[in-house]
Order: sequence, then C-alpha cells, then structure tokens
Amino acid sequence: MLGINPPEFQAGLQQLERASGHGSVDIRLSTEVLQATQRKLKQLGLDPHDTTGPELYQALQARLEADDKRLVQLFRQKYGSDDPANDMSHVAKELSKLPLHKSSFVLKASVAKRLLKKTPPKHAMKALGYRSLDSMLKHEPLAAIYAAAALAESAHWHHQFVDQYKKLNATDFEIRPLSVISPETVRWQQLAESHVAARKHNVMGFRELGTVVLLPLPAHRPPAAVTTSLLLALHEMNEVKAASTFLKLCQVRPDFGTLVQQVVRSEPTLHAELFGRAVSWQVIQRYYARFADRFRAEVFEPHIQADDLSWHSIEKVLSYIDPAMEFWHNTTHLSLLHDHRPVSCNIIDVALGYCNGLDYEHRIVRYFRHSLWHELIIRYLKHDNVEQLVLGGLESELVAVPELA
Repeated sequence: MLGINPPEFQAGLQQLERASGHGSVDIRLSTEVLQATQRKLKQLGLDPHDTTGPELYQALQARLEADDKRLVQLFRQKYGSDDPANDMSHVAKELSKLPLHKSSFVLKASVAKRLLKKTPPKHAMKALGYRSLDSMLKHEPLAAIYAAAALAESAHWHHQFVDQYKKLNATDFEIRPLSVISPETVRWQQLAESHVAARKHNVMGFRELGTVVLLPLPAHRPPAAVTTSLLLALHEMNEVKAASTFLKLCQVRPDFGTLVQQVVRSEPTLHAELFGRAVSWQVIQRYYARFADRFRAEVFEPHIQADDLSWHSIEKVLSYIDPAMEFWHNTTHLSLLHDHRPVSCNIIDVALGYCNGLDYEHRIVRYFRHSLWHELIIRYLKHDNVEQLVLGGLESELVAVPELA
C-alpha cells in the first residue's frame, strides 16, 4: 500500500513494535483499513469481497462527479451567481466562513511590502497592468502580488527575493488569521491561464503570509474543478497552518530567518527518525490535534498552546459544507489492493484523477499514501516510549536547524 522497500520498512516496524510493547499496531491498522474499505464498498453498492480495482475506481469517480455537480449548484444558489467565472470566489467565501482555528504566525504586512520594494516584481507588475509598485500595493492584496510574482518572475528573481528571508527575525512576524483570496480580473485571468492549463492546479499557498490563493480557472475548465479546488485549498490550509505553528515554536532560535527561508521551500522535519526517515512536523501537528489530552506543556509552551496544534479533517469539512458528502468520512487512508497495487479512496486522489481525465492505470495514490504513512506513525506515537523518542528530536529543533523533507 505504501510503496516502500520491504526490508527497510520491516526493520522499522520491528524497532517500533519493540518500543511499543509488541502491540501489533501495524496489523491492527491493516485490518482496520481492510474492514473500513469493505464498508465503503457496500455504501457504493459494490460487493466487498468481489470488487476489482477498475470497478472501484469507476464507482468513486462517478460518486465524485455527482458530488461536484451538487456542490456547484449549492454554491451558486448560496452566493447568488450562476456565472462560472465566479465559482472560485464562491469557494474562497465558503472557506473564509468555515469555523476552523485560523490563527497563524505570519509575516507582518509592513515587512512583506518592504521585501517587495527591495526586489520589485516588474514582470508581475506589467502582466497586471501597473506602472508602479506603489499602485500595485494599493490595489492588490499582498498575497495576490506574491502569487503574481510566482507566476511571472524568473528563477533568478525568486532566488534573490527569498534570499532576503535570511535576515528576518521573530519581531517581523505577528498573529493574524489565515486567509483565502481569489483574484478575478481579466488580467489575472490572462496571467493564470497558461499556468493553470499546464499544471492542472490553481491553488497556491504562502506559508509566510498565512494565505491561500485561488487562481482563476481557464475558459476550458477541467471537470470537477470546483470540488478539486476546494479540496486542494483545504489541504493547503492545513499545510500553511502547520508551517506557521512550527515557526512560532522556533521563534527564539538565532537562525530564525534561515529557518523561515527553508520552511517556505519545503516541509520541516525533525531530527528524530522512524522507519529510517525523519519525522515530519505535520505528523506532530496531526497527532496533538487528535489527542489534545497528550499535549506536553513542558515541550511546547510558552510559544505555542494546545489550540495552535489544530488540523482539520478535509472530509468532515466537506460534509459540514454539504451533508450529502458524508460518504467520504474517514476515507483519507483507505484503499483496495488489486494486483498488489492500491486503488485510493482518498477524495483528493479521486478528484485529481477525475479532473485530469486519468484512466485506471494512471490513477493517483499520492495523497492516500501520505495519509496512511502519517496514520501509521500516529498510532505508534500513542505509546509513551515512541512519543518520548520523537519529542527528544523535537526539543533539539529549538537549538538546531531542521533537515527538510
């Protein structure tokens, strides 16, 4: 299911089984995945003991198609516009209204502007029709300017811009709610067109700003674009939130600016290793979000509190928006093995496959594997010996530069 080298994985399992008192955590999880997947097959009207991979793949795609049609109509009725050009605005509004913990440790607006003025994004200014940076700063949200620069500027410009982050310190940051924006002008449509068409992706997250940007969709939009954008935005919100919490935890480090630069580029990991891999900070975020009673004040406080370690379930947020999507509850790490390869039940994998018109042989399993990997580690973390091992690596992050995934 995970696509991991068996000998390396087996050695890691043996180590964790010893540390956890030989509780057969891996076997229990495998059994749960099998049983939960069989229950989902029944809900789809399929035989849980005689369904092939292609049959499940087709059924999940049909389910996703129906859900997307219903969701589009729901948003258009709710926000009073049938114009497809406003669909991303509907998604942004819906995400902004969700009752999620959105407090984030992010770059102050004044500092973000100062960085832009030192390295003006001239190609982005031209693409959006601005003659001066001051005019651009006046009329565009900061995160939108960062997004425009990401689309229009050269690799050399990006290197110069991000290199400025090394000089940042914790006083350049503040607590501000995570936000979602959706620029929609004609010039934005033209700027985003080739990027979205080429990458089949219109969601950009800026961890240093605590903002998710939804780019306009191309005129010939892919199928299920609204649902796919919503899912990717919810995923990105978790990523942005987790990165923000890590920076908040490490704000006293002398190399804070270098850390910001690295976290913006890649997901931070700890010095502690499980299965021969560095433990992702996101696993820590998800673990303490789920088991708040295990929060260790002596490790995290005073810089982060228990509610900083939040992580929303994408499937549960979906059913909050539309109760008819409850089918997708707890499917994030489920799959059916067919010919020794998984067929993912993770809704993001399903949506991306449908959106991109991928056939069964080219199906996506990346988000499922990522979730299953996290779930396995979280199950072992519940054992004190394993938790202490990882927390030891976490405490070292406060004085050392983390490796990056």
